[in-house]
Amino acid sequence: MGKKKIIDHLVKWLTDYSISSGTEGFVIGISGGIDSALTSTLCALTGKKVICLNMPIRQMKNEYDRAHAHINWLKYTFKNVSSAEADLTPIFEQMEKTYDKNIQDFLTMANTRARLRMTTLYAYAGHHKLLVAGTGNKVEDFGIGFFTKYGDGGVDISPIADLMKSQVYSLAAELGVINDILQARPTDGLFADGRTDEDQIGATYDELEWAMLYIENNETYTLSESQTKALTTYKSRHNANKHKMGAIPICNIPKEFLT
Repeated sequence: MGKKKIIDHLVKWLTDYSISSGTEGFVIGISGGIDSALTSTLCALTGKKVICLNMPIRQMKNEYDRAHAHINWLKYTFKNVSSAEADLTPIFEQMEKTYDKNIQDFLTMANTRARLRMTTLYAYAGHHKLLVAGTGNKVEDFGIGFFTKYGDGGVDISPIADLMKSQVYSLAAELGVINDILQARPTDGLFADGRTDEDQIGATYDELEWAMLYIENNETYTLSESQTKALTTYKSRHNANKHKMGAIPICNIPKEFLT
C-alpha cells in the first residue's frame, strides 16, 4: 500500500472540497478511537481550520483520556487545530427524564447519544462555517452499516470511507497517532458498560474485512468453520442495515396523477 500517496490524495481531496464548498475547514468529534484519530489528523494536514470536539456522555475514563490525549497531540503538532469540550451528560439525562421509560432500551439510548453528538457538531460547524467530517471506514459504512443513522452517520464528508479498518490503522501509525489509540480495542463509546465493537458485532474487523473481500471478489473456495461464521455475521449485518447505506426511499408519483 502506497501510504504516502494515499495520505497526500486524502489531504488534497479534503482541501479541494473545503475550498469548493466555500467553508473554512472542518469540525470533528474525537472519540478516542482510531477512526476519528486518523480523520482529524488528515484534516489538520490541510492547514485549514480544524475544531476537535470532545463530547463525553457518561464516558468511560479510558475513552475520555484517549480522546483528550489525541486532541492535545494534534494541537501541539498543528497550529491550525483548536478544541472544545461539550459535556452532554446533563442534556442526555434530561432526555432520559423526558422520554417514556418503556422506550429506553440499550440500543435506543445509545443511538440517542450519537444523535445528540451530531446536533452538537452541526452547531459548531454552522457557527464557524465548517464541514462536519465523518469518521466511518469502509467496513462500517458500506459493509455492515455499523453506525447510527443521523448520528455518526450524519456528516458532510466521509474522507476514510474507502479504507478498510486495517488500512486505517496503517495510515494512523504512519502519521504518528499516539500508541494508546493504536493499541486500544475499537469501541463506539455509546454504551455505559464499555462494550467493544467486537462484543456488539460478534466478529473482529479482520474477519469482517475478509468477508467483505470474499464477496466483492466472488470467491468460491471452501471455508473453515470460523470463516463460515464470519461470513454469516457479515451478511446478516449487511442485510439488516441496508436501509442505512442506501438512499432514502422516495415514493414516485405517476405523472398522470399530477396533471
